[in-house]
Amino acid sequence: MATIPEKELTDAQRALVQKARHANEIRNHGYAIQLMQSVLKQVPGFLEGRKLLRAAALASVEGKKSGFSLAGTTLGMTAGSTLKKDPLAAIELAEKNLATDPKSAQGNQLLWEAANKAGLPETAAFALETLAGANPKDTKLLHQLGSQYITMGENDKAVAVYNRIVQINPSDLEANKKAKDASASATMKSGRWEEVSQSSGSMNFRDLIHKKDEAIALENKSRIVRTGEQISQQITDLYPQFEEDQKNVDVARRIALLYEQWFEAAVATNEANEEVESYLDNSIWFYTHTNAILAGGDPNIARKCSDLEFRKMERRMKVLEDWLATVPDQNDPDARPFVDELSDLRRQRASSALEVAKKRVADNPTDLQLRYELGETLIKAGQFTDAIPELQRAKQNPNARLKAMNLLGQCYVEKNMLDIAVKQFRDAAAETTVMDATKKDITYRLGIVLEKMGKKEEYLDCMKQIYEVDYNYLDVAKRVEGSYGG
Repeated sequence: MATIPEKELTDAQRALVQKARHANEIRNHGYAIQLMQSVLKQVPGFLEGRKLLRAAALASVEGKKSGFSLAGTTLGMTAGSTLKKDPLAAIELAEKNLATDPKSAQGNQLLWEAANKAGLPETAAFALETLAGANPKDTKLLHQLGSQYITMGENDKAVAVYNRIVQINPSDLEANKKAKDASASATMKSGRWEEVSQSSGSMNFRDLIHKKDEAIALENKSRIVRTGEQISQQITDLYPQFEEDQKNVDVARRIALLYEQWFEAAVATNEANEEVESYLDNSIWFYTHTNAILAGGDPNIARKCSDLEFRKMERRMKVLEDWLATVPDQNDPDARPFVDELSDLRRQRASSALEVAKKRVADNPTDLQLRYELGETLIKAGQFTDAIPELQRAKQNPNARLKAMNLLGQCYVEKNMLDIAVKQFRDAAAETTVMDATKKDITYRLGIVLEKMGKKEEYLDCMKQIYEVDYNYLDVAKRVEGSYGG
């Protein structure tokens, strides 16, 4: 049994789907569930309809406490026999349970098993995806989802899942091996090696190599760009491939990169603001789409999504700041909405930055660079106490060590723990012999703390160290020369 797209439904079935969508939009979730159960009873392979049904069920229980489920008990008593006799009936039985408890492990596992038996592997995968969304750290469940993807030939998705497992449990050797195997299979599939071996001589590896060379050339073209016109042409060339297969990770990622390059080129040439924003919006959309295909399995793509969203927010803030700087009275009724918008954006940026930083650490708890970035973000939010343990962990990363020690010293200053701050700054300064920008900053901050503590000679010694190599650094010259009465 194949997965059925909506366009293949009857007119009556499509009408019911539209009613269900409308009911869901106006929060009449019970009616939406009822309508979609009716459609899916007729067309079990309508996967998009099943997703709509699940969305309605999730919305209907949002905010409610989960408790004892009589449906779950009944399901356990009847599921086994129904599954053996009639997989489609077992799917209906599972959906009755999931209508009131959409994250039910029992209901989703029954749907997974029944859908596989009924020849609906995409529906089976959807059941496991629902469970994985509700239990993102359950590695046993993620192994099950990875195996499902491999069975379906969805090797890119399998790689993403196994990579998630390794992030949660770096010692999981089985996940590590399966990630590599799935990646190799994905490469073979994208390279069409199997097609050659099964072509009975009609294709040879030279044909394949030629096509591979074309693909590499296309990849290089997406990297080496000079003008907006060239980028536009490359995107135009790629769009037919994307329309043909919207789950093609390589094509989606390339288009995202091209739009990002177009955005950067437009910014550099001061192109009209509306055009620049459209390139940025398109880049965000394609990166987000790529991230969805990979189920969040590539942290670099996930980071790119959030970074560009912040970039968009900051651009809007800059426009508002520049305009408001020309307004004499910001309490003027015409200016007030923009003042409020700017204030909201600033709060949103701070909140979003902290949320993203925390999520990155939660997804990659052993990544010390992410620990450093979270500590830095917490400091910007004024949460110095929470920043301290993150920065203490980050000190173990050689690449972030000095910066983490510097920020730790600043945390201790904010908490008025000046003696500990002095030790932190001194330890950091001692670890580098070159008076570069980082050491100047550390030494200057050390001097300021020593001045607060009344240790004038030590304070001046810090300022003189900087003065000897950089006369123009902040107000160092004024402080040093002033100490001589000059």
